[in-house]
Amino acid sequence: MKTITFPDGASVPALGQGTWMMAEDHARRAEEIAALREGLALGLTLIDTAEMYADGESERLVGEAIAGARDEVFLVSKAYPQNASRDRLPRACEASLARLGTDRIDLYLLHWRGRVPLSETIEAMERLVAAGKILRWGVSNLDTDDMDELVGSGGQSCQTDQILYNLTRRGPEYDLLPWLDRHHMPVMAYSPVEQGRLVAHRDLLRMAEERDATPARVALAWLLARDGVIPIPKAGTVAHVRDNRAALDMTLSEAELRRLDAIFPPPSGPEPLAML
Repeated sequence: MKTITFPDGASVPALGQGTWMMAEDHARRAEEIAALREGLALGLTLIDTAEMYADGESERLVGEAIAGARDEVFLVSKAYPQNASRDRLPRACEASLARLGTDRIDLYLLHWRGRVPLSETIEAMERLVAAGKILRWGVSNLDTDDMDELVGSGGQSCQTDQILYNLTRRGPEYDLLPWLDRHHMPVMAYSPVEQGRLVAHRDLLRMAEERDATPARVALAWLLARDGVIPIPKAGTVAHVRDNRAALDMTLSEAELRRLDAIFPPPSGPEPLAML
């Protein structure tokens, strides 16, 4: 399986599992847990969640799904920006640890930038690392100028930037992705199928039919063909997670990549980082 390496040397599968909008319907809980466990069995051992998702219920769902298999999982969670201060981040982290049923988070992210100075968040993150509560930290939804400020404020230990990136959201390719590449930071791509909207795209559907694949699989294969990108699609069913896993075995030809560029053109200039 293709892997991606973080700046500190930790290696993870290039395809992870997202959990945004999971744990919102109790009737689907068993099915969602089964999907996450199937993903683990298929080697998708990076699981991403956040204290925000379903008001913490997503973390509880993940905790139940990984019970008995914690050491096999690379666990990612995220803190609200209002909790990113030196006083509140430790409490937010402890609450996440309790919901996840674990003693450490492998990668802890600032969910998006708020009013807390980045220098203070860096200090709070490094204290959590020193305490063993988290093994490494990163950020989410930070644009190029924010990343410049982060590193300039002492954030050289940042491991990743988790951003909205998919075929319809290619703005980061102009400046943010090159910046991250220069700093050897991989990208975590959330909503890699645009929350399911890409599967209805006529041209993508036609291309997928030609490959006897699903549009989602093509969209994920496009991201997986890029260096240093970790897509984290959500899959609420076993069948869905199996289809996501199949994207790792799909190689797009140069002609297909050019065709996708024609359908979804890359940026011609800087664009503000989009968020969902």
